[in-house]
Amino acid sequence: MTSTAEPVRHSVRTTLGTISVTESGAGPALVMLHGGGPGASGTGNFHQNLPALAEHFRVLLLDQPGFGGSYRPTETDLAERSITQITADALFQALDALEVEEFHLLGNSLGGAAALAMALAEPQRVLRLVLMAPGGGWLPTGPTPTEGQKAMWRYYNGSGPSEQKMADFIKAMVADPRRFGPDAIRARYEASLDDSHIEFYHRYNAAFARRGGMDPLWRDVHGIQAPTLLLWGRDDRTITLDGAWLMLTRIPDVRLHVFGRCGHWVQLERQAEFERLVTDFLGAPA
Repeated sequence: MTSTAEPVRHSVRTTLGTISVTESGAGPALVMLHGGGPGASGTGNFHQNLPALAEHFRVLLLDQPGFGGSYRPTETDLAERSITQITADALFQALDALEVEEFHLLGNSLGGAAALAMALAEPQRVLRLVLMAPGGGWLPTGPTPTEGQKAMWRYYNGSGPSEQKMADFIKAMVADPRRFGPDAIRARYEASLDDSHIEFYHRYNAAFARRGGMDPLWRDVHGIQAPTLLLWGRDDRTITLDGAWLMLTRIPDVRLHVFGRCGHWVQLERQAEFERLVTDFLGAPA
């Protein structure tokens, strides 16, 4: 199956607010959830993977609440529920509006936490699950906050965003920052400057502090029913590889692939291998 159509971007209304969706391709639905760094969005994090994956799947890149073109949760919203609970609710509503009943689900970092929550809440809808260093399912054995978590917190604090801070953030996300030149740094920096996103980010960090971090989804991962693929960079300094073993021992149907010389952004640092592994895993017989 080959898709030559340009990606289509549109917004879907939910009771919480609008969710921005970019979609391309045809076939089984593949929902991809981005991480939570400054400037993150569905297309910002996964645009380079869209052509290869859209040859096999109807790829849906959803901007999570607070990011990209989606609505910004308020302080009241974040006091009542965690960002993961809010996101799972909004994304299920968006998928219902798109008439997507069953789907493959892939999530990275913050998006991995949402993917875990969704796979646990409505397991009958998730055909296969790909988790890329997911928040919430990870219980570190080393010091916290990690280097990457500190870089995210610093970005909007102190003197505020700058290209140098973005360069420092990217350096903490990847194993070899030399692959990401001034143009990549500038593009991500410019994507991080939306005033409403900056205001949300301060609310979001404050809510994390009040709640003591991510939801402890690791307690419930034994309840995941979907066949699951864990993807991890050996050199991830944000959600470190040591946390993978808890999920590896508790998720019933699970396998782990570790990429050497790779940090938190597997989809960028090991793009071709990432696309092949995901396509093979999602296309495998049940």
